[in-house]
Amino acid sequence: MGFWKHILDCLLPPRCIACGTVLSGEQGLCPDCFNKIDFIGAPYCPRCGRPYENATQGLCGQCLKEKHPLFRMSRSAYRYTDASKPLILSFKFYDKTDNAPVLAQMMHRAGADIFKAGVDVIVPIPLHFSRLLKRRYNQSALLARCLGKLSGVKVNYTSVLRHRHTRPQVEFSGHARVKNVKDAFRVKHPERIKGKRILLIDDVMTTGSTLRECALVLKKAGAVSIDTLTVARVLD
Repeated sequence: MGFWKHILDCLLPPRCIACGTVLSGEQGLCPDCFNKIDFIGAPYCPRCGRPYENATQGLCGQCLKEKHPLFRMSRSAYRYTDASKPLILSFKFYDKTDNAPVLAQMMHRAGADIFKAGVDVIVPIPLHFSRLLKRRYNQSALLARCLGKLSGVKVNYTSVLRHRHTRPQVEFSGHARVKNVKDAFRVKHPERIKGKRILLIDDVMTTGSTLRECALVLKKAGAVSIDTLTVARVLD
């Protein structure tokens, strides 16, 4: 296998998923593009994952106000910026599905404490069937599949359905995002969710409205805990 892999690398060398530069290894990003990505690292809020400007260990002010938090932990690999945005857009809209393993590796590192705390099932945010037919793939499901292989955790693709068609969240802001995804999801197989620690997967967290709406139906179905893990996150 090593010999044939060497031949394949010579014919089709690995390239940077951002700029296309030929790489010496399989790291996914060339040094220049890697340095442009604003990865989210410690210190950050141990619950919501929002990075702190100064070193601290406690919950952020927003999390301290929540008496009954919906999520156990939320993590993202990097900030959604002008430099990192093309990685998401090319993967999501322009058929760069071969980027999924690289992005999932970033997510796996970012979510290390989630996996350490324990995850029973990985659930990708589902697409409505009409959008799935148009796009031909669910980017969150591709990320979930790669994360399942990296972590050894089972992926459930079918228990949560997006039964109501919604307009793209990018068209809305603020409370309109919440209204757009209201009652958009339902759990088809609650027996596969009840008593489980669920890890929700999506590509980008903006306001968190989609993740929260999906989490609500999972909670009603009996999920013990819900974590979220995304490639990128929009931060003020």
